[in-house]
Amino acid sequence: MQWLNEPAHWSSSSNRIIVNTSPKTDFWRITHYGFIRDSGHFYFERVDTDFVVEVEITGSYKDLYDQAGIMIRFDENHWIKTGIEYVDGVQHLSAVVTHDYSDWSVTPLLKPLVSLRLRVERRKEAIHISYLDASSKYALLRLAYFPIVPEVQVGIVCASPEGNGYEVVFDNYRLIKQSAA
Repeated sequence: MQWLNEPAHWSSSSNRIIVNTSPKTDFWRITHYGFIRDSGHFYFERVDTDFVVEVEITGSYKDLYDQAGIMIRFDENHWIKTGIEYVDGVQHLSAVVTHDYSDWSVTPLLKPLVSLRLRVERRKEAIHISYLDASSKYALLRLAYFPIVPEVQVGIVCASPEGNGYEVVFDNYRLIKQSAA
């Protein structure tokens, strides 16, 4: 795996990656805010097949838009990030799908989660984003389009757009490549 925008402070051991996000980091393109940000932390591997990727995320979210999750990326104009995003003091399940312009969907969590188990699956042009719900079943958060390209980058993502950084722990990251049907 390799970093896009490696954080100053991070470590990994066995099945755990700990990141202290750098201040004023984010991924976003144009919509509503009028700016482009490509400075978030993304630790990825390259994949040329369909896949399923999973990770458990535990964050010390404290500032507006602190975020952590999974990212799929072709280039700076085409990517998806999904996971937890901290908005107005509340954890939200979040997904941003970007095809030149970013969109954003959020669902507030009525009870803050200690950790979130997230799963993203690619089947050709379809991206299935799911999370482990209170009954320990994967619930669909979003189904999104992503172009079929020869290779994508897949991995963990985190950022602190407004704050001074926070600590996030990624446990049991797993990527399963699937042969084309």
